[in-house]
Amino acid sequence: MNDDRKLRVGIIGVGNIGSAHARSIYEGKISGMCLCALCDTDAAVRQSLSEKYPNVTVFESSDALIESGTVEAVIIATPHYYHPPIAIKAFGHGLHVLTEKPAGVDLDSAKAMCEAAKKSGKTFGVMFNQRANKLFSEARRIVSSGELGELKRVVWIITNWYRKQCYYDSGTWRATWAGEGGGVLLNQAPHNLDLWQWICGMPTSVRAECSVAKYHHIEVEDEACIFAKYKNGATAVFITSTGDYPGTNRLEITGTMGKLVLEGGKLIHHKLAMDEREYRLSADNVKNPVQIFETLDEPYQGHAAILENFASAVLYGTPLLAPGEDALCELEISNAAYLSAWKNERISLPFDCDEFAAKLEKRKAASSFKSADKEHKLSDEYNARWNTNW
Repeated sequence: MNDDRKLRVGIIGVGNIGSAHARSIYEGKISGMCLCALCDTDAAVRQSLSEKYPNVTVFESSDALIESGTVEAVIIATPHYYHPPIAIKAFGHGLHVLTEKPAGVDLDSAKAMCEAAKKSGKTFGVMFNQRANKLFSEARRIVSSGELGELKRVVWIITNWYRKQCYYDSGTWRATWAGEGGGVLLNQAPHNLDLWQWICGMPTSVRAECSVAKYHHIEVEDEACIFAKYKNGATAVFITSTGDYPGTNRLEITGTMGKLVLEGGKLIHHKLAMDEREYRLSADNVKNPVQIFETLDEPYQGHAAILENFASAVLYGTPLLAPGEDALCELEISNAAYLSAWKNERISLPFDCDEFAAKLEKRKAASSFKSADKEHKLSDEYNARWNTNW
């Protein structure tokens, strides 16, 4: 758009990712956004923000920022449990909301947030920045168009979310049930869980194994393996970990008309001339040629793309790339995976949210916030951890 309209934005929670958003918006790198307010509960952080952004109002609480009337929209970048209540408060005051992933820790609270958004009539988005990646959007187009035929199998090995112990030690809330609400499934893998269902649709059941503290001194899982089933009989395997070095990032989607492979910065489409179900029953001399199409990854600014899309949605009615309600899908998968691991059984979707909440509360009650290594500053390796690691 060529006009000069700017969405007045406040950021709630100015840690690693919140500070990255603040810097991008303040420096004019995000079209359609103007940074007007910041909020953090840490006094030292607030002092630093006041010095760094002298013409931006800094608040001590999310309530104060929301009630101040200084912004039209908020970006929520707090620990996970706070996303729904802050969003609900913001919607109640007529503000638009963009929340970091995940939308929350439990599906019920995330549903309440979506209901508040609908009631308010305001724009609600979620930071699923990897939807801006050309390879994933093209994979979705191919599957959705029917070019791949009927889904047969999905296998995603995403084990290059490697983390050292110092990463977990950098915050009191990290890798605790009370502070974070989960491990790799809730912190790193929501992007991948979202892309899985965004491209292939939702499964009907999951069976999971979540390994707690397998590689790190933490109280949540740092490895998870999910086996899922679809209504048509197709299956899916999802393996993720923060303890493999070097790790793997390979997504393979098989259908009756071919196969997609995403790995090494490439999407390779193996396209059959004839449906495999027909070819299977054909005569011995019948051939089924395979055409191979390759799509290369392109540089992309995932966070900037979501921020600009959100601003454009508010200002001009542009469709959201990552609507807030979409966040329910990946959270339903991760909640069901936890419940499956806790009960040691297959869980059908939708699952019993009350049962999940009760079991989560028991873990929160036994959880303990740890001492943070405040002298340790995360390196660029971790400050860029949201990038797709091909």
